[in-house]
Amino acid sequence: MNKKKILLIAGAILLSLNVLNVSFATVNGESEAGDAAQTRAENKELLELFKNLRVADVRDGMDWVGYHNFGSLDPEVRPLFRTKVVGIARTARYLPFEGPYPLERDDDYTAWQGWYYGNVCTYPWMDDIEEGDFIAIDVSGVNVGLLGSENTLRALLKGARGFVINGSGIRDTDEVINQKIPVWSHFVAQSMVQAKIRFDAKDIPIAIGGVAIYPGDVIVADGDGVIVVPRKVAKQVAKFASGILDSDKDTRKSLYEKLNWELDESVTK
Repeated sequence: MNKKKILLIAGAILLSLNVLNVSFATVNGESEAGDAAQTRAENKELLELFKNLRVADVRDGMDWVGYHNFGSLDPEVRPLFRTKVVGIARTARYLPFEGPYPLERDDDYTAWQGWYYGNVCTYPWMDDIEEGDFIAIDVSGVNVGLLGSENTLRALLKGARGFVINGSGIRDTDEVINQKIPVWSHFVAQSMVQAKIRFDAKDIPIAIGGVAIYPGDVIVADGDGVIVVPRKVAKQVAKFASGILDSDKDTRKSLYEKLNWELDESVTK
């Protein structure tokens, strides 16, 4: 076989491989898009199923399907103000910053902290937020204000419904409360993040308040605290929790009527 024929055959093989690569990329792209669309549809369904349920109802529903000792975060994880949120878990983890600690001061420190935010304590999960997300962040228990009045607003604008974070993780609390941004945490913080924590990973299993939280789990939070429902049993839990809520409403409605109280949304269906 002469050199010209060899080159022609090689070219044909390369062309075929390129076509195959394009085909595989197209198939994979379509598959990923289909999976994402299905996940969004399932998220929407779950949010609808849980939207009226209280933490207490969900706790009982978890017991009904055999999760007696799982789901309820440490009772020290409390809301900044009385509110209720249901969302789909989007997770992130930060670890303590190992150093080296900055020697810069004044304007040089300003430059250093700009580098720190750009390279160490980044917020890549913020770009992924979708409507209905409940942001769950493990900051390794460090007393630091990862969340504040500005970045929680940006997350809210992108579709976040609420936040749960271990340790402290939240500061600017007067503004956060005024802005009605739902946050549950162990306590509040004063300090910024510089030289204290670093971003580690996103969309991974984390633990807050003694409970494992996986991306896609259902999180329900109100004045009673926070409960996490594993996605694989979420529909079952919602079924029994809804029955418990309906029964409770019927009973309390009859008591309202005996007391001659005006009926409110807590006892009507």
